[in-house]
Amino acid sequence: MRKSALRKTGQHNSTSSVNSSAADLFRSASSKASTKELERIDNLFFSYANGSSGMIDPEGIEALCSDLDVDHTDVRILMLAWKMRCEKQGYFTLEEWRRGLKALRADTVNKLKKALPELEKEVRRPLNFVDFYSYAFRYCLTEEKQKSIDIESICELLNIVMGSEFRAQVDLFIEYLKIQNDYKVINMDQWMGYYRFCNEISFPGLENYDPDLAWPLILDNFVEWMWEKQN
Repeated sequence: MRKSALRKTGQHNSTSSVNSSAADLFRSASSKASTKELERIDNLFFSYANGSSGMIDPEGIEALCSDLDVDHTDVRILMLAWKMRCEKQGYFTLEEWRRGLKALRADTVNKLKKALPELEKEVRRPLNFVDFYSYAFRYCLTEEKQKSIDIESICELLNIVMGSEFRAQVDLFIEYLKIQNDYKVINMDQWMGYYRFCNEISFPGLENYDPDLAWPLILDNFVEWMWEKQN
């Protein structure tokens, strides 16, 4: 019985050793592949980065856009910044670049180009889009302690971020923003309120808009302008 038990134990240890070696080999191969991928991601970064600042600056982003065959105002570039969680408008740091491209599994321009449609699908999911919409506003706060964005920039941002999904609402709101004189800037509360407005209020009838609810005043004024326009 003892010999049999020893043989079984020996077989068990041998099998464990083989399994352990296979797992170690897999981990080693996986680690090497990950290191190589990171090297390619870094090399791609430095092909666009400014040598003195060590960041991809607006000029580098334009070169990247050219290689991706997209305009620098394309919403997918803003989505890419969201994926990287970029903090400064018009600049990508190495850490941000790594974060975004590793998540997208893109270590070449061609792979990044192919990843953009999937990135857009990801952003368009409702929960992600709320986060992206909020991020788009924060990304445009370029000065320290800045809390609001001028009307002209807001109109451009609305076009980029909301234009494809809420074309009619965006066109009329932009028209209103350009002719009104009460507001020179828009803050985050007003920006987020407009997102809620587009998702909750029937348009162009506005039948379910209730000014007694907690809407930003600028939207009350916009709706009043709309009603006057319709009548």
